[in-house]
Amino acid sequence: MPEIPDLTVYLERLESLILGEPLSNIALQNPFVLRSVEPPPQVAVGQRVNSLRRIGKRIVIGLDNDLFIVIHLMIAGRLRWRPPGKKITGKLALASFEFPAGTLFLTEAGTTRRAAMHLVKGAEGLKAFDRGGLEPLDVNGKEFAARLRSENHTLKRALTDPRLFSGIGNSYSDEILHRARLSPMQLTSRLTDEQAGALHQATRTVLAEWTERLRREAGNDFPEKVTAFHDGMAVHGRYGLPCPDCAAPVQRIRYATNETNYCARCQTGGRLLADRAMSRLLKEDWPRSIDELD
Repeated sequence: MPEIPDLTVYLERLESLILGEPLSNIALQNPFVLRSVEPPPQVAVGQRVNSLRRIGKRIVIGLDNDLFIVIHLMIAGRLRWRPPGKKITGKLALASFEFPAGTLFLTEAGTTRRAAMHLVKGAEGLKAFDRGGLEPLDVNGKEFAARLRSENHTLKRALTDPRLFSGIGNSYSDEILHRARLSPMQLTSRLTDEQAGALHQATRTVLAEWTERLRREAGNDFPEKVTAFHDGMAVHGRYGLPCPDCAAPVQRIRYATNETNYCARCQTGGRLLADRAMSRLLKEDWPRSIDELD
């Protein structure tokens, strides 16, 4: 799922391409992508783009007459830009937005359709998409720590909870926790002031570094390779590979369709966190520390 770094680069490129431009046409290749009924999409045609912003993990395209197109990419949704007259082949395209300089496509890989768009009117219409999370790059350490401790969760859940923090998901939470040298399963209620400070600094640093990296990779082009997995990541998506800091194999906790990646040596004092499926299967044979894997 695209997070702050990915969405920031999307918005920067969209600003150079469509800000101030009229929306010539909206086409729904898959009618189920539109999750709102009022106002109808046709009222947006001909309106000029006057703002671009992010609400959580959603991209908001502001139009004249107080209209807003809200796009949630979910896990497999992506934005694609094509020159005038060029189409997206196959069944990937869910919707298209035509502008004088080209067409913005909303696509989604796979067969599960989770990506969504809404068309709403006025500030009141946007309120429904604001989950209340703090913008992690805009708050100081004291505000960050207070929000962390406002509910007793694991650090992994706290960072990815949109009611607590805005725009952080599975990928960058793994990287942030590794940078801070904190266990994803540590409870926020047991966080020391020093650890909270380290987590705040790691959050700011990781998100800023990856935004700049993705910005450089895209250059003057529209970002086409938006992914949750990057070769330069320390732990996310690197199960079994060596940690770049200590060379111990990266570990994982699997649940539903997601997994958390971490380095036991760097983050948990060498202790292996229980993977529900595997620890239940292996029982007493489940290794307790990273050294037992050697």
